Amino acid sequence: MEEFVACFSEVCDPRQENIRHNLHEVLLIALCTMLCGGEDCSDMEEFGRAKRPFLSQFLSLKHGIPSHDTFSRVFRRLDPKPFQACFMRFMERFAQGLQGVIAVDGKTLRGSFDRASGQSPLHMVHAWAADQRLLLGQIATDAKSNEITAVPKLLAMLSLRGCIVTADAMSCQRAICAQIVEQEGDYVIALKGNQGTLHDDVRLFMEDPKRPVEATHTTVDADHGRIETRTGEVSTDIGWLAAHHAWPGLAAIGKMVRTREIRGKKTTETSYYLMSVPLSAARFTEVARAQWGVENGLHWVLDVTMNEDRKRSWKDHGPENIAILRRLALNLAKLEGSRGSMKGKLKRAGWNDEFLGRLLAQFAKSHMR
Repeated sequence: MEEFVACFSEVCDPRQENIRHNLHEVLLIALCTMLCGGEDCSDMEEFGRAKRPFLSQFLSLKHGIPSHDTFSRVFRRLDPKPFQACFMRFMERFAQGLQGVIAVDGKTLRGSFDRASGQSPLHMVHAWAADQRLLLGQIATDAKSNEITAVPKLLAMLSLRGCIVTADAMSCQRAICAQIVEQEGDYVIALKGNQGTLHDDVRLFMEDPKRPVEATHTTVDADHGRIETRTGEVSTDIGWLAAHHAWPGLAAIGKMVRTREIRGKKTTETSYYLMSVPLSAARFTEVARAQWGVENGLHWVLDVTMNEDRKRSWKDHGPENIAILRRLALNLAKLEGSRGSMKGKLKRAGWNDEFLGRLLAQFAKSHMR
């Protein structure tokens, strides 16, 4: 509990009156609920009552278990900025010296809209450590179209030295690529029509049949009746391109051809990339695929295992704060070293108090780093 309080010491209690339950105890009960497969404020109250003997080992619970209204009131009023900052500080301790691919991608919380007030669904932009399969941080926006302004803020929170940042075409902006280079990282960014003449020049060059043949790398995956073939190609012959467009840090361009065959129907998609580092065709294929890996490693788990899109939460700061708490629970379960699916770990935490304690022990480990 001491390590948990230390980690979230900057989070201020938003309640000004009728404060019966300690804020950090409320937050820890809510986190434990998420670690055991709970989903909302009603689950937090039910979990607290069912697990009171376990919780009493390290919580005072002076006024018993908070009601679901108390949990709801806290998360609706809690300022998400310091809450998010505490999440980042917790993960920073595990991310020190991190290298590999950081995939930046967004996800919309479909249940967070409010038709009555015209409030659009909350959109979260994530920074995902692909090799470690950990969420390093996130930032909320009001709409997917605001990713362009959110991504620089998210990257500024991270240490990018020795890492390759990959993102979809929406993040293919001069300022974003320049920031990555300034933070001593590298980028592999998808290129589409939002950079009109640059995209056309790269496409025409990579598709030119008279161009010298470059080395390629092909991978084939077959799963659930689907066959997917990816072929990556890299060219460093870009002096002409760099001189014409002066793109920040540009060192190579890439081409990825994806062919999918499902029940006899075949589709082909070709994508182009800007790179600040001259990767081999094999490494380029790995990095480009890491951008898609965030869908399976993070978004799919949030939606299918933790039922994020099905939860109707829309009032005040509630959607963002509970989303942060859900992602913290996801990271704690991933940081615990035993093998098993995320679904299995959440069930085990609910059934086995000792295992739940092991998940919470990550706070003590982060404090020692």
